[in-house]
Amino acid sequence: MAGFRIGRGRDNNRSPQQPPQQQQSYGQQQPPPYGRPPYPPVGGPPPQQQWPQPGAGGHGEPEYFDPYGQQQPQAQQPPYGHGGHGGHGGGGGYTNDNPGHTQVFAVGEDPYGQGATYQAGAASAAPSGPRLPWKELLRGIVTRPGQTFLQMRDYAVWGPALIVTFLYGLLAVFGLDDAREDVINATVPKAIPIVLSAGVAFVICGLILGAVTHTLARQLGGDGSWQPTVGLSMLVMSITDAPRLLFAVFLGGDNMVVQVLGWATWVAAGALFTSLVSKSHDLPWPKALGASAIQLVALLSIIKLGTI
Repeated sequence: MAGFRIGRGRDNNRSPQQPPQQQQSYGQQQPPPYGRPPYPPVGGPPPQQQWPQPGAGGHGEPEYFDPYGQQQPQAQQPPYGHGGHGGHGGGGGYTNDNPGHTQVFAVGEDPYGQGATYQAGAASAAPSGPRLPWKELLRGIVTRPGQTFLQMRDYAVWGPALIVTFLYGLLAVFGLDDAREDVINATVPKAIPIVLSAGVAFVICGLILGAVTHTLARQLGGDGSWQPTVGLSMLVMSITDAPRLLFAVFLGGDNMVVQVLGWATWVAAGALFTSLVSKSHDLPWPKALGASAIQLVALLSIIKLGTI
């Protein structure tokens, strides 16, 4: 017992080479595992220890992560597309498109190109020309249909379409033999409702057939708007049948001249419908003709075959 000394506050079992452990106060954290540098003690300066760099074989944090608020100077970044993180271009430096790094662009700048996405039914960025007045519109459908349809593909033409189709329906009654006899033999109070109802019926028929043509054009890959397509198709339907109707009013539907005009105007209507759908929906002429096929068959069976 003489060889041992007993003292207060001493750990007799600890070897002399082992330094005394300091009591850790509340709020201090233990050093993080996996070899990361310890957090600075309370009230003391941060340790001068660098985070492992990505090119040196370590896996560091992103460049915007700085736990101590001290940003280290960064090496000059290589130009976009050159070098890489242990990959192409040699060297192990970061590039701006690597994970954890950001690329700064100016407002309105698109470094990846101005890509365009197809949107069916969307109007074109800029109209092909100014809106045509109704007189020039009707004249243009006959004299220069391609340019007129292209210029009016972004404008609705409801006013001229509804008025012209309604007037066409009023006269179409006299082009049909049976309806013509009923109107002529009826009194004025009875004839007026028949004529007015015929005009309204032709307007509704034109709207339905134009909508069918537009729907088929969209199914075939067209990108035109429905209002110009429907309105222009009503004008084409009315204008192309006007020559036959004028002769049918005076000569009747059984006349040979009326029959020849009926077939000729039907072929002309097919050509105008094809041009209309092609210009309005950016379709080749075979698809444009297919989109207007139902409307052409309906016009032939409902209107022209009644007199032919």
